[in-house]
Amino acid sequence: MTETQEATTETRTVAFLVAGEGVERVELTEPWEAVTNAGHTAVLVSTDDGEVGLVDHLSPAGTHPVDRTTADASAAEIDVLVLPGGVANPDALRQDQHALTLVREMVEAGKPVLAICHAPWVLIEADVVRGRRLTSYPSLRTDLTNAGAEWVDAELVTDDGISTSRTPDDLPAFCDALLGAIRGAD
Repeated sequence: MTETQEATTETRTVAFLVAGEGVERVELTEPWEAVTNAGHTAVLVSTDDGEVGLVDHLSPAGTHPVDRTTADASAAEIDVLVLPGGVANPDALRQDQHALTLVREMVEAGKPVLAICHAPWVLIEADVVRGRRLTSYPSLRTDLTNAGAEWVDAELVTDDGISTSRTPDDLPAFCDALLGAIRGAD
C-alpha cells in the first residue's frame, strides 16, 4: 500500500460541537452514525460535562453523553468539526468563548467545518462567514447576510472548507459531504 493509500484509510476524529440542551436529535445522530459506520471516531464536545439534551423539534428526545468539554477541546486533535442544529443549541453555543475559539481555529487551520440548520449562528459569532457562500435554516438568511455571507437556498453549500445545509431534510447530502470531508482531511 502506498503512503497516499494509507492516509486515506487512517481513522479520523470528528468532533460534534454542541451546547448542553436543545440539540436536534437527527442532526447529531445521523451524521454520528455515518462517521462511526465508516470506521472513524466521533467525539461529542459540549459546553458542560455529563449529557446533552436532544430534541425532536421542541420535544425532548433523549440524551447523549459528553466526551469532552469545549474548554478541553483542541483543533489540533480534531480532523473535522460538525455543528448540529436545533434552535436552543446553537443559540447557547455561540455564547461559549471556548466553542467560538475552536471553530475559528478549525477554519484558520483549513480543517473542514460542517453546520446544519440553525448552527450557522455559531459560524457568525465566530466571525468566519464574511465573503463565503452559505445556507442555513431560512430564518437565518438575514443574519448571515448581515454578517457578510452570501446566503443560498440549496441543500448543501460548500465554500472554502465550510459546508452548510438547511434542515434535517438535507441530511443525506450533509452526511455525504461529511464523509467526503473526512476522506479529504489531511
